[in-house]
Amino acid sequence: MIFLFLQIIASKCHLYDQKLSVITKCVILLSLCQQTITCWAAIAWAKNVPLSVEKVQVEPPKAGEVRIKMTSSGICGSDDHVLKGLSPMKFPLIPGHEGAGIVESIGEGVCSLKPGDKVLTLPLPQCRECSACLHPKGNFCEKQDVLPSSGLMLDGTSRFTCRGEKIYHLFRTSTFAEYTVVQEIGVAKIDDAAPMDKICIISCEVPTGYGAAVHSAKVTPGSTCVVFGLGGIGSAVVMGCKASGASRIIGVDINEEKFPQARALGVTDCINPRKLKKPVQEVIMEMTGIGVDFAFEAIGLSDTMVAAWESCHLSYGVCVIIGVTPPNTPFSLDGGNVFSGRTLKGTCLGDYKTRDSFPQLVTDYLQNKINIDPLITHQLPFNQIHKAFELYRAGKT
Repeated sequence: MIFLFLQIIASKCHLYDQKLSVITKCVILLSLCQQTITCWAAIAWAKNVPLSVEKVQVEPPKAGEVRIKMTSSGICGSDDHVLKGLSPMKFPLIPGHEGAGIVESIGEGVCSLKPGDKVLTLPLPQCRECSACLHPKGNFCEKQDVLPSSGLMLDGTSRFTCRGEKIYHLFRTSTFAEYTVVQEIGVAKIDDAAPMDKICIISCEVPTGYGAAVHSAKVTPGSTCVVFGLGGIGSAVVMGCKASGASRIIGVDINEEKFPQARALGVTDCINPRKLKKPVQEVIMEMTGIGVDFAFEAIGLSDTMVAAWESCHLSYGVCVIIGVTPPNTPFSLDGGNVFSGRTLKGTCLGDYKTRDSFPQLVTDYLQNKINIDPLITHQLPFNQIHKAFELYRAGKT
């Protein structure tokens, strides 16, 4: 995982006369915070076009929204898919969804947050009112902007402008900007002690991978697991399997440079499918004798999804699909292998209810119950965002 440190331009909200009375300061601060802010952001003007770092105008938050001064953002595979046109998004847009920052101002009706709060942006909101939020097993909030994506806030408008043109949002987060506007239900307040240069990956990578193992699949002690894809998400899955007490963890990837780190995190066996003379699922069946208890697909290819499924024990194996394929990608399984008892499950952000659960993950990190530090491979300033994507695409993260 790569971090971008966002070099923030001071908001006019903070430029006031220190000699003014406290009451006068508060009035001026409120007034200025309702102004449009000009700051730097990385804009994707079209698919397959390099990001352009430009000055943008960020409007004040409307009712139910907050404006956040971003401090760091991770680069996720979902961002790269958007830039390559593999996800159906509207352009121009500001990507980024894995962010940490500080609340700068709040809109009318916001009651759970205040200026100065440390927060995570949530690619999946939690409204606490819809059928998914109210169900004990649901987390795919009906007010999400992932499937499908409008690129707009809940009121159908954008808060970003550049060169006089409206710029679309990504998942209503758009963290590749010095300031962004997010709906209150898409923000999680976190512990004031949280290190803002690291904690942003708990808004996506950690719950998506680690949560898939400990919360979605509920990996059991002594079990055998296989993880397809040893990038950031797959590495987090490995950590979750290890933390859950798995006795054997098989890692599958075509990039063998990832194997040493995978072994350090808990992988016991590494496999490069390109060096095999038979399908990888057949090799895994031979290695285990009966198939794995839990399989995780963290790549987003239909072929590896099938391989993960066919690696599972025929009766009680559980296959968890984390990776996201491009739209309309067919995914076919042998129906005869379903009735025997195998389980196929999808997951988004570890099935966590985001606003309720992510603050606890931050606390767990602060209390050394989970360690996210090994997931951090590079830390770069915002003006090196192009280098960050080069590293990601070269498999260096």
